[in-house]
Amino acid sequence: MGYEVDVLAVGEKSNSGDAMAVRYGDLSGDREAQTVVVIDGGYKDDGAKLVDHIKEHYQTEKVDLVISTHPDQDHINGLTTVIEELEVSELWIHKAWEHNQGIADKFKDGRITDSSIGERLKDSLEAAYSLVELAETKGITVREPFTGEAFDAIKVLGPSLEYYEELIPQFDGMPEAKSAEDARAEVGLFEGLYKAAEKVMKKIFAAWGDDKIDDEDTTSAKNNSSVITQIIVDGKRLLFTGDAGITALDKAADQLDNCFSGAELRFIQIPHHGSKRNVGPSVLNRIIGDPIAEGESRGITAVASAAKEGEPKHPHKAVLNAFTHRGAKALATRGGGICHHSGAQSRAGWTSLNPEPYHYEYEEEA
Repeated sequence: MGYEVDVLAVGEKSNSGDAMAVRYGDLSGDREAQTVVVIDGGYKDDGAKLVDHIKEHYQTEKVDLVISTHPDQDHINGLTTVIEELEVSELWIHKAWEHNQGIADKFKDGRITDSSIGERLKDSLEAAYSLVELAETKGITVREPFTGEAFDAIKVLGPSLEYYEELIPQFDGMPEAKSAEDARAEVGLFEGLYKAAEKVMKKIFAAWGDDKIDDEDTTSAKNNSSVITQIIVDGKRLLFTGDAGITALDKAADQLDNCFSGAELRFIQIPHHGSKRNVGPSVLNRIIGDPIAEGESRGITAVASAAKEGEPKHPHKAVLNAFTHRGAKALATRGGGICHHSGAQSRAGWTSLNPEPYHYEYEEEA
């Protein structure tokens, strides 16, 4: 048994995204002995790159499962090409517009109805709605990936149905919420965007094991709705996080705590292209472990899918440091594809990458 995790390069300039292909099973055997999975498809043009990659390196046009983690354009737009050009058996995607029962009560405007919110979600999440329609037209099985859903060696760790429905009223394009907490979340997001626009840089000095990240979850509700999955192959755990934030990751860690497979973490996708807003010390300690001595390793590969010119945000040096001093080999695509594998033959023209160095000095936006 073996596996290959391919994190394709997405984003020519500063706009990062995710497009991944995974193959596991008897990699030297027939196609029937292997499972092929696509997790997100990047922007529209990335879909064709993903199709070509699977045909060239996996020698197949059949994909067993496509997972759309969440409906942001840098994750979902390329999946249309994947479904149009490859033979896809199953699609996992959330259908927010079907989770509108009783939702009108959560908004201040008394004229809003459950039905109108459902239609608004179809419009605001048009890429997701169109992808579902396309898949159903082609006879592809469509399922919503909530906690516990499984496909072969693949299992969903989050979000739960209950948590997902809590997040929907906070999605972009929703009316003003009744809850003061929701209103504060919206203000916090606006302030974050305003500060980012200023782009004032400051120098940061770091010491080994000193986290320059915190436990405050400031990512969007849509990001926290990301599908978090694990694949266990031959006692090795591969963890895929989409753009999930601290709250979502913490809930997924609860599922990991209750997993008794004994599988050891060997690969983790660094959430949201390495954004500082998505991970904190406490949740990383739960998922990876506490910081360890400099020079030690836990044998874990952590990869951030980041645009060629995505820094200083994607990936943020503080995030790479946090993974590094917990014993992970931190890597970032930065315009080049990365293949993490076990039990697979090396590819011609592909070379090993050195881990990200520990960044004792770096600049970040003030």
